[in-house]
Amino acid sequence: MKELKYLNKYLYKYRFRLLVGVVFICTTNVFQIMPAFLVRYSFDLMEETYTQYQILSGFESRSLLAENFISSAFLYGAIILLMVILRGIFLFLTRQTIIKVSRHIEYDLKNEIYDHYQSLPLTFYRKNNTGDLMARISEDVSRVRMYLGPAIMYSLNLISLFAICIPVMFSINSRLTFFVLAPLPILSISIYFVNNLINKRSEEIQKSLSGLSTYVQEAFSGIRVLKSFVREKDSGDYFFKESNDYKYKTLQLARVNAFFFPTIMSLIGLSTILTIYVGGLEVSRGAITVGNIGEFVMYVNFLVWPVTALGWVSSIIQRAAASQKRLNDFLKIKNDLVSGDEQVKELQGEIRFQDIGFTYPDSGVVALEGVNIDIEPGETVAIVGPTGSGKSTIANLLLRLYDPQKGKITIDGKDLKRIDLPQYRNQVGYVPQDVFLFSDTITNNIAFGDIDLDKELVESAAMVADLYDNVQEFPDKFDTKIGERGITLSGGQKQRTSIARALIRKPKVLILDDALSAVDTETENSILEGLKGYSRKITTLIISHRISSVKLADKIFVLEEGKIVQKGSHDNLVIQEGPYKRLYQKQLSSEPTPKDQLQ
Repeated sequence: MKELKYLNKYLYKYRFRLLVGVVFICTTNVFQIMPAFLVRYSFDLMEETYTQYQILSGFESRSLLAENFISSAFLYGAIILLMVILRGIFLFLTRQTIIKVSRHIEYDLKNEIYDHYQSLPLTFYRKNNTGDLMARISEDVSRVRMYLGPAIMYSLNLISLFAICIPVMFSINSRLTFFVLAPLPILSISIYFVNNLINKRSEEIQKSLSGLSTYVQEAFSGIRVLKSFVREKDSGDYFFKESNDYKYKTLQLARVNAFFFPTIMSLIGLSTILTIYVGGLEVSRGAITVGNIGEFVMYVNFLVWPVTALGWVSSIIQRAAASQKRLNDFLKIKNDLVSGDEQVKELQGEIRFQDIGFTYPDSGVVALEGVNIDIEPGETVAIVGPTGSGKSTIANLLLRLYDPQKGKITIDGKDLKRIDLPQYRNQVGYVPQDVFLFSDTITNNIAFGDIDLDKELVESAAMVADLYDNVQEFPDKFDTKIGERGITLSGGQKQRTSIARALIRKPKVLILDDALSAVDTETENSILEGLKGYSRKITTLIISHRISSVKLADKIFVLEEGKIVQKGSHDNLVIQEGPYKRLYQKQLSSEPTPKDQLQ
């Protein structure tokens, strides 16, 4: 229960509802036990009436006795029916309180975990895969809810029922009570062990099914590759093997279930047989009446399910504790990127990288070393370099997705670490290298969820990104659904949609991280011309490995192995011997001539 202590704050939050639920449980059990008393009185009345009926043979009062017995039997039956109805009502109210509380806590816990996920830095997501994150917020929380709902409800029901029922049974006959209760602990322990076995095999089946589903999804997604390489048979053989493994595991579970239920029913039947046998001996000794046997049979039926549930609840608590431990491991992770409190209502766009050094904490790769960059308000600055030189790291640091281990970044003369982070990011437009689009309309992807955004602004941003004409060719134009991750768009259209999404925010700082890598030269020139007039009002940082994307920048910084090796304008750098000139000449020679394009 150590890990589950984390949930006590939620139990305290809903303590009054839980208290009402306890009252309903106790009331339910009172109405459950009362019919047993009435059954005892009915049986005893029947025995007594039958004896008197035999004695009064030939007397007129015999018929009166029969009438009284019938009316009494109907009365007892009506009261028992009323008790059953009242029990049903309070049982409904019990579930409406305690089970609802568990759903409320599940909702609160999922929101807490989701909010915590969003607050964690990129280093967290580099260390953990998406599947694991999803499993914790769905499967693990669902297991915890089973503890908060059914486990607590059945545990309280067991305690309440035992507290009411057991003293009554011992007050009637302790010897009979002992024999009646003897098989129940065996029943509970058996269920505990068998339920753990069932859970273990169910998890193996779920894991096997998950792997099978993932393989089928990949096979269908990559069907073009499978057919191109003529690997259909190999794919089918692997699927047959995995299907057999899944079938074997499901049959194992079926065997356990086939053995489990007859065993449970046998133990329940044994309790009933012992009740009748030992009760009959006690009746012959005059210790109890025949009505007590009927009463005890009902007590056995009352106690079987709570005792059976005890083993099940123990297993639920174990699984919930394991799941909560996994959740606690994540919830204990603190974000080292703490937002500052300095307000920046409107950025001017002056950026300074002062002797920046950065090493990725999860991999130990040195990305930047001694980097100094000065960007004036309204300037367009470019970062150029080969793959792995640290270009994207500069964008990540400027967005404060990471903090540098050495040096300082200032925005308008203020340390970036001291600036209010949400307020700062709201004024920065960012186009990532790896474009991510949502399964939604083009309008909503550009507006990024802002449903109140004027459609004219969406179209204006699309025009600057050279996307407008393409969109007009779609059947539904800007209302076209683009599919999961924008699958229906080309690579260039995705990038231009991402650029429009950044521009529509009217940012004070615009970061383009290799944002034109998937477009052709003509489209690239069109976008750059559109950005040229737009970017005069804002500070623009262009990160690229293509000279054509950066040649119009006011200043160009050349990165190699995390260090700035050259800086200057395009015209100055192409006449200097160095990596920029070599890159320019290499790309210039690889560009197709007009004759090549015609061919």
